[in-house]
Amino acid sequence: MLSLLVRWAILTLGIAVAARLFDGVEVAGGFWSYVWVAAILGLVNILVRPILLLLTLPLTILTMGLFILVVNAMTLGITDWLSSAIEIDGFWTTLFAALVISIVSWLVGKIKVSPAAR
Repeated sequence: MLSLLVRWAILTLGIAVAARLFDGVEVAGGFWSYVWVAAILGLVNILVRPILLLLTLPLTILTMGLFILVVNAMTLGITDWLSSAIEIDGFWTTLFAALVISIVSWLVGKIKVSPAAR
């Protein structure tokens, strides 16, 4: 359960960073809007992303994995469509925002907490 909450917090941070970096990404509301958008994006990643990855497998192989960035943008676009709390302007903004969210999630996920700090 703690692992799920940590992943949710990391995804929320990634969305906040992307919204701060790009003018075309706007999250309406405060902190809880970011948490809500992260929850929707997490559900889309769990339910829809595996299907998209399977359907786009030939393109992913052909592009040596780079098409996964487009799949990430598609999941972020679906989140934008499902939630009124986030607005993203255009494909390229969605692609770069998805890239930033992925990088932030990866970087923060790599931080190891020492046993003494727990």
